[in-house]
Amino acid sequence: MPSVFEKVLVANRGEIALRVIRACRELGVASVAVYSEADARAPHVREADEAVLLGPAPSSESYLKGDRIIEAAKRVGAQAIHPGYGFLSEREWFARAVRDAGLTFIGPPAEAIAAMGSKTAARKLAIAAGTPVVPGTTTALRDADEAADVAERFGYPVLLKAAAGGGGKGMRVVQRREELASALASAQREARNAFGDDAVYVEKYIVGPRHVEIQVLGDQHGTMLHLGERECSIQRRHQKMIEEAPSVAVTPELRARMGEAAVAAARAAGYTNAGTCEFLLDRNGEFYFLEMNTRIQVEHPVTELVMGVDLVQWQLRIAAGERLPFTQEALVPRGWAIECRITSEDPANGFLPSTGRVHYLHVPTGPGVRWDGGIETGSEVTLHYDPMLAKLIVWAPDRPHAIARMHRALLELTIDGVDTSRDFHLRMMENADFRSGDIEIQWLERHLAELAATQPPHESVVRAAIAAVLLSESDRGRRQPTSSAAADASRAAPAGSHWLEVARREALR
Repeated sequence: MPSVFEKVLVANRGEIALRVIRACRELGVASVAVYSEADARAPHVREADEAVLLGPAPSSESYLKGDRIIEAAKRVGAQAIHPGYGFLSEREWFARAVRDAGLTFIGPPAEAIAAMGSKTAARKLAIAAGTPVVPGTTTALRDADEAADVAERFGYPVLLKAAAGGGGKGMRVVQRREELASALASAQREARNAFGDDAVYVEKYIVGPRHVEIQVLGDQHGTMLHLGERECSIQRRHQKMIEEAPSVAVTPELRARMGEAAVAAARAAGYTNAGTCEFLLDRNGEFYFLEMNTRIQVEHPVTELVMGVDLVQWQLRIAAGERLPFTQEALVPRGWAIECRITSEDPANGFLPSTGRVHYLHVPTGPGVRWDGGIETGSEVTLHYDPMLAKLIVWAPDRPHAIARMHRALLELTIDGVDTSRDFHLRMMENADFRSGDIEIQWLERHLAELAATQPPHESVVRAAIAAVLLSESDRGRRQPTSSAAADASRAAPAGSHWLEVARREALR
């Protein structure tokens, strides 16, 4: 296979940097990693063909320094820059600066990022393209009086949203007029702090919808296709936690209609490369455009597994000018895929971030299991970056088998040294509502307390925890595990458990 570029710089870190590096390697493209001082020993740095230090640990002094990244790319002779997701991936000015420097930005044109970067501008484009949108404003609110007038017109509840952001920042649900002024001030303040822009707009709050998104892929020769939907309704504070493809709520006919709407919106923005249109899907099968993510999504692996298309490789190939060889009719989902985001958070303690060293990591394997991780044994987990450590993804012929496979894979996963969301995901796979597909975007908030509560672990989890404790003690250079290992292993086992005695006996031998 001829190489699409000779050398690509990956302007990111963690699992997505590794994902891009691997895609480059399979295409015969040399890769260049960038890193902060905190990431000097990170896996993505070692796996790349070259690596360039950007600066200190804070992202504002390293991964967000676009000028340093462009200078590094030119210095090492890279022809293109892949931004991954987050950081600079949706910054119009960065895409434009890369282009102005004579390099290729592996993503959409700067103009398309600008067109879809503002949610209000994106709504206008979608409306012009005939794509259904949630009833709401297309300009930022001037003050609380204007917000009240709009809310009265739509009817409560309404949703205040930051025009320049995402990830739940600058977003407030308002149930009654008395709450509106304080909610608007709070949303504007959070939006200003998160995005440097306090513009907020209002839209009708859809009660009990699903969050369903459509993956699109377009080349530079006029072909724009959709690759079906992803169900992203399992969310906490507007942050996705579990994604799957396809969705139990989407029929082939609905998939075609939503896909056509996403393609129309993408065309209206002059879009090329990979992107995602996000929709709300109500209980009556009506869908409404929310926004477009002008980058590769965290959850892209589930689409790759059911569609058989390597989205990251096609990002590279499209950026190099290749034509898409697919037809829309050929892009039909096969089987079922589920992704769990494994984060360094403690669900039993309000999902507080957890930091420390990963003393031991055991990654699940077996049929249909994929691990997109950015950590290894010995990795340091800090507060400098997003808490997502890895993504665990499975594929199976149907949804029940995919859930069973994910449950098995989660039982095999062991991460010792930091608290993670693994046990939360285990309980999700066991939950009756999730197993039946009876979910929507408010579902998790209603059930979070029971799902996040500490419960006695499964026997396989206890065995893995014991092994992790013993191995981590040995790895620290001790000839024999100490009594502290017994205490750690004992805490992993429920009272009265056979495995409690095993932990004590083995750790004190």
